[in-house]
Amino acid sequence: MTRTSFSFPTIIEYGPGALNSLPEHVRAHGQSALIVTDPGLTKLPIFEAITKTLTDGDIPWSVYSGISPNPLASECEKGGEAFRMSGADVIVGIGGGSGLDGAKGVALMATHPAPMVSYDDAIGGDQRISDDVPPVIAIPTTAGTGSEVGRSTVVVDDVTQRKVVVFSPHLMPVVALIDAQLMTGMPHWLTAATGFDALTHNLEALTATGFHPMADGIALEGLSLCARHLLRATTTPDDLTARGGMAMAAMMGATAFQKGLGVCHSLAHPLSSLAGMHHGLANAVLLPYVVSFNAEHAADAYELVRQRVGCSGDLQSWLVDLRRELGIAHTLADAGIDRALLPELAEQAFDDACHRSNPRPCTPTDMTRLYVAAFDGVLDVQ
Repeated sequence: MTRTSFSFPTIIEYGPGALNSLPEHVRAHGQSALIVTDPGLTKLPIFEAITKTLTDGDIPWSVYSGISPNPLASECEKGGEAFRMSGADVIVGIGGGSGLDGAKGVALMATHPAPMVSYDDAIGGDQRISDDVPPVIAIPTTAGTGSEVGRSTVVVDDVTQRKVVVFSPHLMPVVALIDAQLMTGMPHWLTAATGFDALTHNLEALTATGFHPMADGIALEGLSLCARHLLRATTTPDDLTARGGMAMAAMMGATAFQKGLGVCHSLAHPLSSLAGMHHGLANAVLLPYVVSFNAEHAADAYELVRQRVGCSGDLQSWLVDLRRELGIAHTLADAGIDRALLPELAEQAFDDACHRSNPRPCTPTDMTRLYVAAFDGVLDVQ
């Protein structure tokens, strides 16, 4: 695996040693950096490596580490204030999806008035986002959300506890540094969960309604990469080829889902905001049930995927088998979700906009049926 550089349209430095280019990219856009991340990451060797790279490159830096695993809108608002006080002109986001979404949220709130939830894409808030957002350099430490090349950020509304999607081309990072060496320390469960998140992004993008052949092609190749590399990256964490393959799959999923997502994400979002479940894990548990629900409406796409990933049986069985090999829970009950939450989860899932591009139209009753099936382990969802 060798280092290379390309753009789409974010400049992507890809391969071992990509981190070394951080100082030159900061200088291309400013003079000093505010690092945005979560408090746990600041205690890891990765953080020391990144800050040493900045220091050795004579780049002044400061840190805002107030981002939660499910970032709150208020945390991004506080980060915007921290950016203004720091005197920095570039944001360096570090982490998984939460850290990178937090960095983009901080960038927005550095130049735009609160509250952040007023920029919700579902209510037309994206029209109020101007181009004066400070540049973001994204350094992912997981391979899942692809937020390093995405133009959206997802935060939790502090008041309603609902996830809010803020979408604008102005939020897209200017540079992404994809260094597989930064991902080898990921624990088994996190590699599996974030990898299944990338798989879900690609699959839901492919089956989303609408016309976007370029996104479809990217999603198919992303699924192929997941089939080749996810299990290997999880079981052999030092394999840089597998780590790099999953990092590419994550970016492809985030690029492809500009076409849209589906009901799996509508179901997964409340599991994070209400039950604290890891987003990738939620998608991994839910996806086989959603595939059954969508089977008749997405049959052609599912057949393309089945052929592309090389599975001999049906797509749902392949997903269940892969999930089992990765050690991922089969049901929401196995994942520790309280059945009493299902009615509230279903209400929030129907309010989530992602299912609007699902290949099969969804009703509130469908949300309840899907949650019940995923809780009880009933794979046949008509």
